[in-house]
Amino acid sequence: MALHFERSEFDGRVAKARAALRRNKLAAILLFAQESHFYLTGFDTSGFVFFQCAVLTADDGPVTLLTRRPDLEQARRTSTMEDIRLWYDTEGADPSRELRAILEEKGLKGARIGIEMRTFGLTANNYELVRRQLEGWCELVDTSNLVRELRVVKSPAEVAYVRRAAELADDSLVAMLEAAGPGVFEGRIAAAGAAVMLEGGGDPPPSGPVLGSGDRALLVRSATGYRHLDPVDQLTMEFAASYCHYCACLMRTVAIGQGNDVQRRMFEVTWDALQAMTEAAKPGRPLGEIDDAHRRVYDKAGYGEFRMSACGYSLGATYRPSWMDVPPMLYSGNPMPAEPGMVLFLHAILVDAPKNLAMSLGHTILITADGRDVLSRLTPSYDIRK
Repeated sequence: MALHFERSEFDGRVAKARAALRRNKLAAILLFAQESHFYLTGFDTSGFVFFQCAVLTADDGPVTLLTRRPDLEQARRTSTMEDIRLWYDTEGADPSRELRAILEEKGLKGARIGIEMRTFGLTANNYELVRRQLEGWCELVDTSNLVRELRVVKSPAEVAYVRRAAELADDSLVAMLEAAGPGVFEGRIAAAGAAVMLEGGGDPPPSGPVLGSGDRALLVRSATGYRHLDPVDQLTMEFAASYCHYCACLMRTVAIGQGNDVQRRMFEVTWDALQAMTEAAKPGRPLGEIDDAHRRVYDKAGYGEFRMSACGYSLGATYRPSWMDVPPMLYSGNPMPAEPGMVLFLHAILVDAPKNLAMSLGHTILITADGRDVLSRLTPSYDIRK
C-alpha cells in the first residue's frame, strides 16, 4: 500500500472529521473533493474528474467509496479505504442511483447529510443528479468547508512535505534564472524549472507555471503561446513546486538585457510591501492584517491603482487545476486568525499597464508559535539577466 503518512495520522484526521460532523448535527458527508479523499484516506487519483464520492458517517462505520472501474486498484493501493463500490459507463449512466443505495444501506434515509459543493470534483450536472436523486429522501447541507478547515493547519508530517516542496521551488527558480536571457525561448526557461522539480522527486504541479515576457509579463494567469525574449525585455515567473501534492510557491519579475529606473523603483516598493506583509503574519492576528500591510505600503508609495485587491492565499495538498487551496484568501477584513501550522503564499504584484511594466514578488511562509518562517532561502533583488 502506497501511503504517504502513518496509518495513525489518517485515523486521527478521520476522527476529527467525524467530530465535526457531530458538532454540526450531520449524520454523514458526501466527499467529492479529491483533496478530502487524499487528506482523510490517502486516495490519490485524477479520476475525480468523473463522478466519484466517498461517504463518511458520523459513527464509526467504514468509509465507502463510489468510483469507476479504472480507479479500483488506485483506491485499493493508495488509500486506507476497503469498502469500494463501482459504477460502470453505460448509455444514460446515473451513478447517483448507486450513491443513494449506499446511503440507504447505511440507514441514512431522512438524515441531515453534508455535501462538498465547492470543489472541482463535483460538476453542476453531477450535483443535479445527486440533488434530484436525494430530494425528499434526506436533507442535503452544503458543508464544503468542513474538511477544508481541518486541512488549513498542517501536521508536522505535512510541514515536512511543504518544506521539501519549498526546496524544490528554490532550485527551480535558480534553474529558470540561469536559463533566462535575451533571445531565449520561454519554453526553454519553463522546461529548466520543471526538470529540476521532477528530478528532485517532486510531482508535476497542479497548475502553471505563469511565465511570460513582454506584454505577457503583466499577466497573473498562465496563457498559451511561448515566445523568444527580446534583447531588452521583462520576465514574470509565478509557479508552485509540488511534493506529495503539497505545494510551495514563488514569484519573481526580472529585467532582461537591461533594467530601468522606473521598474527598479517598482521593485524597491514591492520588496518593502512583501517584507511588511511577512511581518504582519503573526499567530493569533487576523489574516486580513497581511493585506492591510500590503495596501499600506503600496498606497503610500503612490501605487494603489496598480496593486491587486488581495495578496495571497493558503497552500496545501491540491490537485488540478489549481495550486490555490482556498479559503482562506488574504484580503483586508478577513477575520480568520493565523494559527501555527498554516502555510500561506504571500504575493505583492504591480501591473502598470500604461507603461507596460510589471513587478511581482512572492514567497511561501509557515506560521509558527512565535511568528513565521519564510520557506525560501533566496533573497529577492532587482535581477537583470544578460
